[in-house]
Parts: sequence; C-alpha cells; structure tokens
Amino acid sequence: MRILISDQNFGDDAQLEREAAEAAGVEISVESCRNEDEVARALTRHRPDVLLVQFAPVGRRALGSANGLRGIVRYGVGVDNVDVEAAVDLGIAVARVPDYCLDEVADHALSLVIAVERGLLALARDVEAGGWTFRAAGSLRRIQGRTFALLGFGQIARRVAARAAAFGYRVAAHDPALSYDDIRAGGAAPRSFEELLQNADVLSIHAPLSEATRRLVDADALALLPEGAIVVNTARGGIVDEDALAAAVASGRLRGAALDVLEVEPPPPDHPVRRTLGILLTPHASWYSEDAIVDLRHKAIDAAIALLRGERPAGLVKA
Repeated sequence: MRILISDQNFGDDAQLEREAAEAAGVEISVESCRNEDEVARALTRHRPDVLLVQFAPVGRRALGSANGLRGIVRYGVGVDNVDVEAAVDLGIAVARVPDYCLDEVADHALSLVIAVERGLLALARDVEAGGWTFRAAGSLRRIQGRTFALLGFGQIARRVAARAAAFGYRVAAHDPALSYDDIRAGGAAPRSFEELLQNADVLSIHAPLSEATRRLVDADALALLPEGAIVVNTARGGIVDEDALAAAVASGRLRGAALDVLEVEPPPPDHPVRRTLGILLTPHASWYSEDAIVDLRHKAIDAAIALLRGERPAGLVKA
C-alpha cells in the first residue's frame, strides 16, 4: 500500500507522516508539486493508493493519471483545490480534516472584531508615530448589548458565539442547513438572512464556499447592514465582494472590516482592500498554531491510512 504526499509546507520532509505510515506498514513518498501537471506526473510515477495534498491543484486532468488511486485527503478544512466531482466520477474517495483548528479560528475572529471595535491598529500606529491621544481611532463605542451576527453556525461559529457572549454581545445566527431550534440550542438567536444583516452591529462570516455562497455578501447585502457595522471574514474569501466591501468602508457607512481570507491571496498591491483605511488584513493566519499543525498532520495521515484499510475517516467528503 502506498501513500503519496504531493506537497506540504511543514518543513521537516513529512517526518511525522513517515513515522505513522511506517508504523502502519505503508510505503510513503513525498513530492513538491506546485501545479496540476506536476501532480499528474507524480501520480504516474508513484502510482499511489492514496494522495495527501495541501495546496497543489488536483483536477480531472491530474486524476486521469491516477491509475489505482483510491482516495484523496486534503490537509485542511476545505477541498477547494480538489475536483471532488471528477474524483467521485473515477471512484476516488475524498476526505479532509474538518476539526483541527476550531479554537484558533474562533480566537482569531474575535480578536479581529475587538481590534476593529477598539481601534487598536490606529491607536498603535499613532503611538508609534510619536502621538499619544485616545482620539486617534475616532469615536469608539461600547460593545455590551450590541448584536454579533454569525453567517453560518457550524463548529467554529458556535465557539465564536460563546466568546462573543462573554464580551457582552447579543448573538444571532443564520444557517440554512440548520433548524431554528438547532441554532437556539447552540446559544444564538435564529434569524433569516435579511434579518441577520439588518440587525448586525458585527457580521462574522463562517460559511463554506459554494455556488450558493459565492459573493453572497455583495453590495446589496452590505447595504442591508446598519450604518457603523463591522464585517469580519475568517471563512473563505469568495463569499465577500471585496470591491463592494472596500467601497462601503471607504464611504464611512461601515465602521470597518477585518479579513483573514481573500479571493486572491495575497492580494495585488493595488487591491482596494489594501488601500482602504479601516480594513484590517491578516494573511490567512486564523488557522495557525503549532498545536493545530500537529493536529492537522496526525488527522490527515490517519485519514489516509483509514482509506487504505477500507474504513470511513471522520472527514470523508465523498466516496
């Protein structure tokens, strides 16, 4: 039985995965693929039973070279770089790691909200420039009693809800995949999409990227937000119309925004989100801690070995 790691950026030549594979009696190979052609050549060369992939694109063209491939495991929560439909058409199971960084993302989301609410970036920059005034961030508002709106109410969003409530926010959520009773049980007031936006002092996005959610938060959606609202995205960049968001912040209608994920990463130097005062950017870092990396790697190789054994890993997407 053979596992191929097409790419990984953990810096130790996949030592953790090699040890786990050896203990399971599995042969493992590691490549540094950057594009689909390189993935295709690696699949032809190694003929693995399971492919572990981090960032390299795995599309129908690459999978045409995957004779004997039984499964694909993505290092991460999403499978955006894997053509799941093509894999299923070829009888290849696809899995991911949905639960390795839940607390990190929740902590990061709340940190971004508080940073914008309290004007931390503007205050720090003023002090660095020699200033010393509490007015450097403009007018600040009290957090307690304001509405924290969650778009999506999965595992991360529920952790965010608990953290937001501890700060004194009233928490509301919208998730079309859940009943209102499920949302109430998770500690949030259920709302329709329009109601959520219309009453959001903070809109925190925690939805998966799909055809239904792509550009869901567009100019029309942003126009429903109250004046002075904040938008935070730690989910997927394609959910937000970034040009419309930058325009809404630049106009002063929105208080600010914080984005850890963007449609194109990194954004080009002239991108509006880079040039708009009031938008805080972090470099897709919400998932990161050293502990999360170890969890991710353990869970990914465990899922790959489970597929080899004909078992269903916890993160199975399609089979």
